Amino acid sequence: MSAHPDRYRTVDIAVSGGDLRVGVWEPIPADDNEPAPADAAPAVLLVHGVTASHLSWQLVAERLPQVRVIAPDLRGRGRSADVAGPAGMAAHADDLVAVLDALGVEKGVVAGHSMGAFVALVMGERHPDRVSRLVLVDGGLPLDLPEDMAIDEVIRLVLGPTAERLSRRFASEQDYLDFWRAHPAFARDWSPALEAYLAYDLVGEAPELRPSTSYATLEEDSLDQNAGADIAAAQSRPRHPVILLSAERGLLDQVPALYAADRLPQKVAAVPGLRHVPVADVNHYTIVLSDRGADAVAETVRAEISAEDSAADDVSGGWRPPGS
Repeated sequence: MSAHPDRYRTVDIAVSGGDLRVGVWEPIPADDNEPAPADAAPAVLLVHGVTASHLSWQLVAERLPQVRVIAPDLRGRGRSADVAGPAGMAAHADDLVAVLDALGVEKGVVAGHSMGAFVALVMGERHPDRVSRLVLVDGGLPLDLPEDMAIDEVIRLVLGPTAERLSRRFASEQDYLDFWRAHPAFARDWSPALEAYLAYDLVGEAPELRPSTSYATLEEDSLDQNAGADIAAAQSRPRHPVILLSAERGLLDQVPALYAADRLPQKVAAVPGLRHVPVADVNHYTIVLSDRGADAVAETVRAEISAEDSAADDVSGGWRPPGS
């Protein structure tokens, strides 16, 4: 539980097709005596993964007490599950701009985990003036997919286990927590924050509780993430400083990771200006959903905020895209 529970709130923000639920962690003063004005603090926008929600960022947000942390439930997930209209990376990116507008934020560091990293890249491409720097957390680079299989077939193959979970019904919140407690990714990292995140995912009424993400939305986003023109353009010409944090292990706490170590250097080299930092002793989930992972992500976000402040003070204009 946060030492400052009043710091966190949620707000519903209008986007095309409905209202987006957004978690906001307001900054707290360093001396803890007076409220910190939100408009005087740096802002970071955190973008969750394909079946996650804003609460996947709780541990990271707690480690950024002097930062205004903004994290939406993307359309089709969490309490934004009923937002109508198409999904895809561009739609999510445009929703994020609407969030910044509603909260009076001109621009900030944008960090995305898993699919959220792809959304962050596309936001930087479509709305470059709203992004200062990009942090990709075990996502954002092309995945290793079979070359001789149609992309829609590949996506269905990759999403098979996730689709099975989304189709299940759970008699109680505890049943859902027990389902995840048996998952190898969390064998060492079960926590109250993880339980709160998982419980938030459930919608409906017992004994027919279900995860909030629809398979149709999941498939639409996954197809666009892996084969869409928007992400291809964003990967080929990032307009901002961009850093990748990669997990040592994959979704099942296995090696190879989501990005295999022997192939990752080639992928990194294909994105102009991309910096890469491996994060040890975490998997694809626990890079944000554990204390170890949250420490690494929050440290990187703080460093990127400091770098942006330094660039703003640099009369030479700071970073330039490679080749400019």
